[in-house]
Amino acid sequence: MDDLSTGSESDYSNSWISWFLSTKGNEYFAEVDEDYILDRFNLTGLNGEVVQEYSRALNLITDNLDDESLDDDVREAVETSARFLYGLIHARYIVTSRGLAKMLEKYRKADFGRCPRVYCYSQPLLPVGLSDIPYQKAVKLYCPRCEDIYSPKSNRHGTIDGAYFGTTFPHMLFMVYPQMIPGKGQPIGSSSVADVNRSLVAGQQQRGEGPSSVGSVSTSSVAVKAERYEPRIFGFKVNEDAKLARWRTAKRDA
Repeated sequence: MDDLSTGSESDYSNSWISWFLSTKGNEYFAEVDEDYILDRFNLTGLNGEVVQEYSRALNLITDNLDDESLDDDVREAVETSARFLYGLIHARYIVTSRGLAKMLEKYRKADFGRCPRVYCYSQPLLPVGLSDIPYQKAVKLYCPRCEDIYSPKSNRHGTIDGAYFGTTFPHMLFMVYPQMIPGKGQPIGSSSVADVNRSLVAGQQQRGEGPSSVGSVSTSSVAVKAERYEPRIFGFKVNEDAKLARWRTAKRDA
């Protein structure tokens, strides 16, 4: 477990959560308040998810476990369960008002990276899961401007379980903070970015390369077959069609 830690021994002894957050590769995670973890109502059902060493893992997270008395194999099992349990707690915490506020600060600082698309103008990204079930899908990064998802650049981040953030978080954030939804137009002072993109396309055309093809494969045909990401909040779609359906229902029942 030595390669997982980048903090000092004093950081570890001071708080398990601070040690976990300082570990390289865990930069996406927010600090879950201890009082949230100590409220057993918030942990309902997690003992069924974390089958191995649940009680000891919870005690380790809250710094109530004397792990010095454990042998190496048991300590490693408890540590693994603790990281898994914290991830599941984290998914629940970040859709609370306090959790959303903490993640909003990380979003403002672009801690999750920026969109690689030229016309998104370095839009900050948000982590999102493609499944709420652990061990199904790795975490992805959602761009609220182009409404697409991307894989993290770092392999350390790319191996994080998407269930630790869940399918709801980024869309709940924008429902609570609608002023943070980026506009679809071009930001002020970013015309140079568009000029660079146009020059790249012109260079491709001069070299006889099609702007919408890579080799002999048309990117337009690939895009048609690609599965599009659909934002959801607790399983319900978040899009214009859903709004239109609710409007039609309201008009019909009026």
